[in-house]
Amino acid sequence: MKKIFVLLTALTGFYLFSCSKSNKEEMISTISKESFGKLPDGQEADLYTLTNAKGMTVNITNYGGIITKIMAPDKKGEFADVVLGFDSLAPYLKENPFFGALVGRYGNRIAKGKFTLEGKEYNLAINNGPNSLHGGKKGFDKVLWKATEINQDSVVGLQLEYVSKDMEEGYPGNLTVKVVYTLDNDNALSIAYTATTDKPTVLNLTNHSYFNLTGLKRDILDHEMMIESDSIVPVDASLIPTGKLRAVEGTPFDFRKSTKINAGINKTEDEQIKNGGGYDHCWVLKRSEPGLMHFATAKDPESGRILEAFTTEPAVQFYSGNFLDGSLKGKNATYTKRFGFCLETEHYPDSPNQPQFPSTELKPGETYQSTTKYRFSAK
Repeated sequence: MKKIFVLLTALTGFYLFSCSKSNKEEMISTISKESFGKLPDGQEADLYTLTNAKGMTVNITNYGGIITKIMAPDKKGEFADVVLGFDSLAPYLKENPFFGALVGRYGNRIAKGKFTLEGKEYNLAINNGPNSLHGGKKGFDKVLWKATEINQDSVVGLQLEYVSKDMEEGYPGNLTVKVVYTLDNDNALSIAYTATTDKPTVLNLTNHSYFNLTGLKRDILDHEMMIESDSIVPVDASLIPTGKLRAVEGTPFDFRKSTKINAGINKTEDEQIKNGGGYDHCWVLKRSEPGLMHFATAKDPESGRILEAFTTEPAVQFYSGNFLDGSLKGKNATYTKRFGFCLETEHYPDSPNQPQFPSTELKPGETYQSTTKYRFSAK
């Protein structure tokens, strides 16, 4: 009987090992493609689904390089969508606040839609009050990118390429842009940007995803936020930088320790909160050296979801969804005020008109390079 028991135990152990091995082998990173709809000019947009070995998925369309969905687990291991957007192409073709989009040529605002480069003045589209915003009327968020699938080792990804012609939206130079999205088995989504030009130009690329770690159940006011920054770029009433920096200490902009977004967002006695209608400002990151650095951590206490953000950029625009007004619906949610937050890694707004800011000029022979990573976890 003892021999039979030992044999059964061994066989059971072998079976469990084999099942475990089989399941592990089955859980591999994959990428798939499906139609996402047609553009007005008849071109077909595609939707790509990146899935890692832990079951996390990211959906990206080659129209505008838009991240349409991120399914991330909570502390119970249950997956839910954590970005604002739509289930179909049609709503993205209408006016919307850049949900999930690649932004270019210039993320954020340029004052009065004008800048001077090497003695020549350039005029851009005015599409945000008196200013130019996020690349103009037809920025990188509204074009079809050439897509190439990536599936190697433990990483799946999507490479997007676009050539922006000289003077497109008023910007000089034929600009060749490549953006690579990758999803790894650490539940990290990385975005790597490269670009070259044949004429001097200005460039400030970013992604405009609106995050909501509740799984789109409620607004983001109870989220806790930490940003590695001692100062912000203050703005005037039209959200153009004043040209000076402002220390965050003693203000509603101090997120050096994890703080609820709701703690200071309505303190309109602070001129900057009043100007932004909440948070819509550029935080200057506290850097000790160049390279990829951790710059922010956001948490939803109820679900336990955590978003850690890393970048090579000098700053981040933290936007608290102040202009969302409930007029847009998508993915079983109505996007009311402050239903999502953005962490748009970038150079400072209006840098082409502010010589004291880090330069955003790109010259022939140079290569623009920028990387941002968003890592999801829960506890």
